[in-house]
Amino acid sequence: MSRNPDAPAPRGIDPRGPRFVAGITALLLLIDVFLGLTGLSTAYGAAAFGWFGYEPVTPLFGSWLLPEASLAERVLDPAFLLLLVIGLLFLWGVLSPRTAPWAVLYRKAVAPRLKPPTELEDPRPPRFAQGVGLFVATLGLVLQLFGVPWALTIAAAMAFVAAFLNAAFGLCLGCQLYLLLQRVGIVGRARPASA
Repeated sequence: MSRNPDAPAPRGIDPRGPRFVAGITALLLLIDVFLGLTGLSTAYGAAAFGWFGYEPVTPLFGSWLLPEASLAERVLDPAFLLLLVIGLLFLWGVLSPRTAPWAVLYRKAVAPRLKPPTELEDPRPPRFAQGVGLFVATLGLVLQLFGVPWALTIAAAMAFVAAFLNAAFGLCLGCQLYLLLQRVGIVGRARPASA
C-alpha cells in the first residue's frame, strides 16, 4: 500500500525510539548511581579532635565529607561529571530531540533494521519527560554544589528508576505526568483567545 504523495507526512514519532533512548540513559544513570554510592556524595568520615597540637587526634564522631569538600572537589567528583553529561543530554533532548545523539543513533542504526511502526506517538510527552529528567538531574547537581550529602545519588537513582521503567516496560513516568497536566489544562492545549 503506497502513501499518497500529496497527503501530509504523518505527525508523530516511533514509540520505540524513546524506549531505546531510555535504555541507554538508564545504563548511564546506573553507572552514575554506582559512582555516587562509592564517591564523595555519600562519603562519611571521622571527625577529629585534639586539645593541643602535640596530642594525638582522636575521632569523636563521624561526619559527611561532602560539606567539607571544596567546590572544585565537588565538581570533579566522577558522579557529578557523569550526571552533568547526562543532564546536558536531557537538555539536548528537550531543545532538539531529532538531533540528540541517542535519537540519531536509533534513527540511523536501529530503526532501519526494524519493521515500520504500526502506530505513531505524540512527540510532546516524551519531550516533556526529557525535561523532567533534566529537572531531576539539575536538582541533584545543584544540591551537590551546595554540599548536600546523598542528593546527587538520590537524584540519579530517581532518574534511573524512571528511565528503566520506560526502557523495560514502556511506562514513561514523565509522559504520564504530561498527560495528567494536560487533563487539568496546564500543558498541551492552546488557550482560548480573549474576546
